Amino acid sequence: MPSWLSALVSAFDLAAPYALLLLPAPLLFARLMPAEREGTSGALRVPHSLVGGADRGESVIARGRRRIWLIWTLWIALVAALSGPRIVLSANALPASGREIILTLDLSGSMERKDFSLDGETVSRLAAVKRVGAGFIRRRAGDRIGLVAFADQAYVAAAPTFDTASVARTLEEANIGLVGRSTGIGDGLGLALKRLAPAQVASADVGGPLPASDKVVVLLSDGANNAGQTAPKDVAALAKELGVRVYTIALGPIDMADNPNNEQDVVDVETLREMAEISGGKAFRVKTTDDLNAVADSIDQLEGGRAQAPPVPLWRDLWPWPAALALLCACGLLAVRRDA
Repeated sequence: MPSWLSALVSAFDLAAPYALLLLPAPLLFARLMPAEREGTSGALRVPHSLVGGADRGESVIARGRRRIWLIWTLWIALVAALSGPRIVLSANALPASGREIILTLDLSGSMERKDFSLDGETVSRLAAVKRVGAGFIRRRAGDRIGLVAFADQAYVAAAPTFDTASVARTLEEANIGLVGRSTGIGDGLGLALKRLAPAQVASADVGGPLPASDKVVVLLSDGANNAGQTAPKDVAALAKELGVRVYTIALGPIDMADNPNNEQDVVDVETLREMAEISGGKAFRVKTTDDLNAVADSIDQLEGGRAQAPPVPLWRDLWPWPAALALLCACGLLAVRRDA
């Protein structure tokens, strides 16, 4: 057998092989149906010689044979289509780390402040976070990435998924004011931990088991906790119990501990640092866009490493071909009947 034919046979598969059991169904029905009794039919049988001669008799026999062939071909093609013939396509193994990362983003009103720069222009803090954060997410191919946003309340903007491109787009479309303008850091972290609970961890969408899951929360805030019902440090302690590392990013030029002019929109660096230490993670301080890029690179290095996940099986369906053949046979039957 040629190598190409051998490869084709080995890649061939049926989605519903038991459908092939329908092939002898017409014969069984014909055998089980009661025989037609003589004299019960309303048709009048006459010799072919009386209705058009021997030539017409031969044409009737030929049409009958064609009709039988068309009927059986139609039936076989239909059953073949129902069985779902398909070919397994080769797919490269995807890099996978087994890591689960939830980005937890502050969407309070202070994120509108324009004290960051992009491409030589002054932009809001949120615009800088969108640019850097979306790039970070897209680089994490092989991780399950999710996005939680918080202000007065917290909500899951994107459930954990291997589709990093869709999560990056969700981040780029995030807007301030959807859930208030205050800062509920504790609630944001709490919701992220809930999405990282063992019941939420699955590997069905990569076609097989992955290495032991490594759970991480990257929490970014530019303010102090002034909303929500949970204390940030208490939630950080819960993260430690669950084995979740929390990386905190304190965003903004002014620290709460160093604010002689009592300015608003200062960041509580001390609380964010303690949250990271309690959970076993690391705290970062960001005052410029360059700092933000450096933090993204640092987290990439801290949470590096990839393995080869089982390849996702890809199928090319072949059922449309026998279905098309069945349709042609049905058209042929109509033509034979019209000529009769």
